[in-house]
Amino acid sequence: MPVRYSYSNIKKMTGNFKDKLGEGGFGSVFKGKLRSGRLAAIKLLGQSKGNGQDFISEVATIGRIHHTNVVQLIGFCVEGSKRALVYEFMPNGSLNGYIFPGKETVSLSWEMLYKISLGVARGIEYLHRGCDMQILHFDIKPHNILLDANFLPKVSDFGLAKLYPRNDSIVSLTVARGTIGYMAPELFYKNIGRVSHKADVYSFGMLLLEMAGKRKNLDATAKNSSQIYFSFWIFDQLLNGKSIGNEDATEEESKIAEKMIVVGLWCIQMKPHNRPPMNKVIEMLEGDLESLELPQKPVLYPEETAIKDGGGNHDELPISSSAVDPTESIS
Repeated sequence: MPVRYSYSNIKKMTGNFKDKLGEGGFGSVFKGKLRSGRLAAIKLLGQSKGNGQDFISEVATIGRIHHTNVVQLIGFCVEGSKRALVYEFMPNGSLNGYIFPGKETVSLSWEMLYKISLGVARGIEYLHRGCDMQILHFDIKPHNILLDANFLPKVSDFGLAKLYPRNDSIVSLTVARGTIGYMAPELFYKNIGRVSHKADVYSFGMLLLEMAGKRKNLDATAKNSSQIYFSFWIFDQLLNGKSIGNEDATEEESKIAEKMIVVGLWCIQMKPHNRPPMNKVIEMLEGDLESLELPQKPVLYPEETAIKDGGGNHDELPISSSAVDPTESIS
């Protein structure tokens, strides 16, 4: 069980909330120091009217999460209406600062980007299948992937996460949640499938495409619609054999980028049942590019999927004759 701190302890650890690291919809994050001297990230949540018991129960569950690719919860505070969570500190900040131009001076190699993508996939897979309760994140995006001193990625920010029994694969949601650009279409369209762990798969797919393309998936300044809708653009680039990442990349680096893109495109298929589960995503990332098949071209609306399902080859183009369908053995 994580350590329970008093609010006065929280104030002391943060130096009266002096060093603000960031802010999100569920609260602000401050840099702090534990009595041991260890640095921590302290999330001060919005005030709550509840008695705190539900919060403590959720903290107890999250506190049992131990995985190298998931941020560790160290402690918490619940005092009156005040709530805070104390996490391990990640010195290299979020992935957001390294995959978009002009954010950081450090440029990550393709090998490092690949290792990060695989680590994130393992973290999400653990949340889905490795815990006593299935944890759905609902807000996977670069900002919520934190990097330690060695650039080991850790999935963070469970402000939007909700706990479900592991045998309950379908989730009932009354309000769509997440970040525009990463939210799965079933959160908006009821006719394509019910909400499940595949919503996180979709968000991870968008993250993968952004990492490979090194640009945000929504670009209002783009010159044409295919560029505005990032997955259209990246699919067309791949289909036409054009470079997507660095033009100076080696053959091996180009293969890494292409593999990340193909896996990402599978993850963002419109219908949830056409997306692979995270254990299959890991298998695809670890496997050879030649064993993968290019999926359907992404669509903007469910109606387009219905039309395409009517016939034709669906723009499915094998990269090799030994290509396998990653939606097989979906769990």
